[in-house]
Amino acid sequence: MERSNEQPGARSGQPPAEPPADRHPTIRSVAERAGVSKSLVSLVLQGSPRVGDARRQAVLTAIEELGYRPNAVARSLVARRTHTVGVLLHDMRNPWFVDVLDGLNSLLQANGLRMLMIDARLDRRAGQDFARTFQELRVDGIVVVGTLPDTEGLAEVAARLPTVVAGNHEPRLPHVDLVANDDERGARLATEHLIGLGHRRIAHIAGQGTVGELRRRGFEAAVRAHGLTPSAVVESGDGTEEGGYRAAVRLLTPARGTGRPAAERPTALFAFNDISGVGALSAAQELGLAVPADLSLVGYDNTYLARIRHLWLNSVNNASHEVGRRAARCLLDRMERPDAPAGQQLVAPELEIRGSTAAPRPT
Repeated sequence: MERSNEQPGARSGQPPAEPPADRHPTIRSVAERAGVSKSLVSLVLQGSPRVGDARRQAVLTAIEELGYRPNAVARSLVARRTHTVGVLLHDMRNPWFVDVLDGLNSLLQANGLRMLMIDARLDRRAGQDFARTFQELRVDGIVVVGTLPDTEGLAEVAARLPTVVAGNHEPRLPHVDLVANDDERGARLATEHLIGLGHRRIAHIAGQGTVGELRRRGFEAAVRAHGLTPSAVVESGDGTEEGGYRAAVRLLTPARGTGRPAAERPTALFAFNDISGVGALSAAQELGLAVPADLSLVGYDNTYLARIRHLWLNSVNNASHEVGRRAARCLLDRMERPDAPAGQQLVAPELEIRGSTAAPRPT
């Protein structure tokens, strides 16, 4: 009995089957397809100028034909870099952080870096021990956005990795750059605007931390410069909508809080941020006060909340996108010069006028 040399499918008139494609192409597969060594393929992947145009093109063609995707982990081990940046956030619920992240990511991504984020509120354990977390993830640098949960941890990680703080003014550490808004100046802008409209009884719903202290300082400096300190009031808040609501109720209800008569209630409020400003707006509406006819209101941060049409809140634009972009630039520079002296950049704020302020009613 003779054995047939025909391939399966030949008798049916169909062409011979193609050899199975390499479902998981490797650097060896690329080298064999391009007719070069594995080391030369590695040089092409690294963008080395030592490879000639013809062989570089042969490798790139082979990569495309095979659908090869470099193993990011293997490349990071060889290059001793992961091309990732650790980002620690204080609280993702604050819309201000979204704008900062947008500016931060735009420049990092353009330079081949990806962000790994930790929300200190959602993941308290990782937030409290972020130094170890980010070192275990082998990030190439760190950006801390907002209030710091652990300054000792920051000092520890900054001694090993390029580090930048965005949106805060502390702590001052060697080789750690700070990029923030000029919060004191922004608070003065908001307060001067209210004074310029004719308001003399102005209250400030204060925030917490260094940023809260700077904004309070700007408010107090403005009212002091116009001789309005006796009629100015500062009410503590926590930067949340609920905190702004409760603070506004204390300020605007004669029978509660300080017990001031209605004739002495504030005619204008300057809130620590837009979120607490929204809470204050709710309180005013519940108490039957129209904004801005009965009460003028200014927020801070110029987030999307201030731009919602039925809120239309005057707010200090602290250039959050620019803060993020500058923080990314600082980190890229520090990666190149890790021992450079620490720097501080303050981004100038501007006041966005919408529809939540007006001259006080005549008395």
